[in-house]
Amino acid sequence: QAVPVPGPPAGWTTVFSDDFSGASGSAPNGSKWTYDTGPGSNFGTGEIETMTNSTSNVHLDGNGHLNITALGSGSNWTSGRIHTPSAIVGAPAGGKLQVTASIQQPSPGNGLGYWPAFWMLGPGQWPENGEIDIMEDVNALSDVAGTIHCGTYPGGVCNEGNGIGSGLRACPGCQTGFHTYSMILDRTNTSNESITFYLDGA
Repeated sequence: QAVPVPGPPAGWTTVFSDDFSGASGSAPNGSKWTYDTGPGSNFGTGEIETMTNSTSNVHLDGNGHLNITALGSGSNWTSGRIHTPSAIVGAPAGGKLQVTASIQQPSPGNGLGYWPAFWMLGPGQWPENGEIDIMEDVNALSDVAGTIHCGTYPGGVCNEGNGIGSGLRACPGCQTGFHTYSMILDRTNTSNESITFYLDGA
């Protein structure tokens, strides 16, 4: 049974949500999600897998979870990458945007070579299109990082290609259970805007 998406806190309005309800083995809701497919080398992070739209790689588990599974061996791997079909969220000047997901990362025994991520990316050329990485954890190290990318490469105001971020922070238990990863973009003071990353609300 899927767990309902929590309602918004007082003063907030939900603009997008998904409880990933649906039959076990089925694809996620096609009106809410679309696929990035093709060789991982297209995505600029040294990936060796091919991204597919196969339910072998991306499927609902029937209990309100979306499973993204890498399959293969040696240099022959497939995985999945999905995104919202359009830029449906934003924080207007004077407002706030919160983006949150509950995620269980790959288990420690199976995490070597994995780079799970939950992130936002604008359309156009990187990095000036803007990228907010809400959760990244490489190789199941039980560490997590939040990072923003922007401006020009190399260097620029966001120190590309490193970006500006939290650096690796301890994330005990992130591979053994679900944890909540959030980002709040606060534009209420337009002369002092901020991005804050949260792990389980902290």
